[in-house]
Amino acid sequence: MNKYIKITILNLFIFGVFSIAEASSSFGFQEITLVKNDGSEISVPAKVFSKWTNSKPILIYDPQYKSEIEPLNYCETRSMICALTRSERMRHSLKKTEIISADKEEVKSFVEDLARKYDIDPVDATFTVENGKVTAFSLSKEGAKININENTQYILELFNKKNALSKIDLIYNIEEPEIKSNDASELGIIGIIGKGESNFSGSTKSRIHNVQVAASRFDGILIKPGEELSFVDTLGPVDGEHGYKQELVIKNNETTPEFGGGVCQVSTTAFRAAIYSGLEITARKNHAYPVHYYNPQGMDATIYIPRPDLRFKNNTPGHILIQTDIDLEEKELVFKFYGTDDGRKIKIDGPHITSRENDGSMKTIFTQTVSNKKDEIIIEDIFRSNYDSPDKYPQPGEETILTKKPKDWSDNEWKKYKKDHGL
Repeated sequence: MNKYIKITILNLFIFGVFSIAEASSSFGFQEITLVKNDGSEISVPAKVFSKWTNSKPILIYDPQYKSEIEPLNYCETRSMICALTRSERMRHSLKKTEIISADKEEVKSFVEDLARKYDIDPVDATFTVENGKVTAFSLSKEGAKININENTQYILELFNKKNALSKIDLIYNIEEPEIKSNDASELGIIGIIGKGESNFSGSTKSRIHNVQVAASRFDGILIKPGEELSFVDTLGPVDGEHGYKQELVIKNNETTPEFGGGVCQVSTTAFRAAIYSGLEITARKNHAYPVHYYNPQGMDATIYIPRPDLRFKNNTPGHILIQTDIDLEEKELVFKFYGTDDGRKIKIDGPHITSRENDGSMKTIFTQTVSNKKDEIIIEDIFRSNYDSPDKYPQPGEETILTKKPKDWSDNEWKKYKKDHGL
C-alpha cells in the first residue's frame, strides 16, 4: 500500500535546454518546502538540490541569433556531410548554451537522505494481563518508509519536462507492525500456561531494588513459537548506569559486592515458570552454594554476564507473554507465562535432597516430565544440583559497607557508592 508525503517545490524548473544565464537565474533563488504527512514543513536550501544537476555546453542553431564568436565549422557530429551542408547563414547563427540534466546518483543520494531522516519504523504492540485478560498497554503503530528507487526514477522523469512544477509527491510504503494491537488472540495468548514463584524475605533495600529493576526487563516480553529466550540477552547490561545498585554476588569463589546483586532471584523465578509451563530448558546452572532466597534448594538458576546463562525454548504452538508481579509486603516475586494450552501435562518430581553434609553442602535432584494430549512423553529432563559448602565463601547477609575502593571500580563508581552510603 502506497501513500504520499507532499513536497511543495517553489520555482523549481525541470530543465530542457536553457542559456547559462537562464539556468543560473532560475536556479539561484529556489527553495524546496517539504510538507510531511503530519503537516509539518521542512525547507531545503538550493545548495542541497543544486547537486542534482549536470551541465553540458553545446552550440545550437538559432536563426534570430547573429555572432562571429562561435566556431563557424561547428557540427553536432564530425561527419563531412555535416560540414558541407552548413550554409553561411547557419554558420553565423550558432548559439552557445548548455543542457542541464538531473544526475541519477545525486537524486538518489538526496532521496536516501530524506529516507534516513524521515522514515518511520513500525512499532509492535506490547501486551499485559489485567484480571486474567490480555490487553494492549502499548499500541502498535504503522511505519512509513520512502521508496528509494521509485522516487529516484520519478524525479528523473520529471526533469525531462520543460514546464515548472508546483508539487512533487514522494511515494512511500506503509509498513505494518509485526504485532498489532488486536493480535493477542491470533498470537495464541489465551490464558496462563504456567508460573514460577520465589520469596526474597530478608533482602536488603539494595537487593530488593535490583530485583525490581531486573524483573521489569521481562514484563511484557513476547517469545515466538520455536524461539529460544536468553535471560542474559534479554536482561541487558547490569551496571550503575542501567539502574542497579551494589549488592552481594557470588564471584571468583567469594561473595562480594557488585552491581546487580539479587538478579539471580529473577532468573530463578523465570526458570521455575519455564519448568511449570512445560518448556524445554536448554541452559541452566545452579548456584555455587545453597542460598536461602532460592528455597526449595535445587530449583534455582544462576546467571552472570556473559555466562552462565539461563535459556529455554518456546515449544508451544503460540506466542508466550511474560508478566512479572512483585509483592513488596510479602517479598514475593512471580513470573506468569500466558499462551496457548495445547493439552500438555507437566509433572515435576522434586526437588529431592539426595545428600546433605554437616558443612551445608548438598546435592539435589528433580525431574520434569511433559506429555502431550495423547499422553506421549515429549520432554523428560533430570536436573541435578551440586552445592558446595557455604563455609568456603564469605556469608551473604546485610549490605557490606566498604571503606576502600575495590581495584576493579572506576572513580565514578566509587564516588557514587560513597554518596549513596553517606561516606
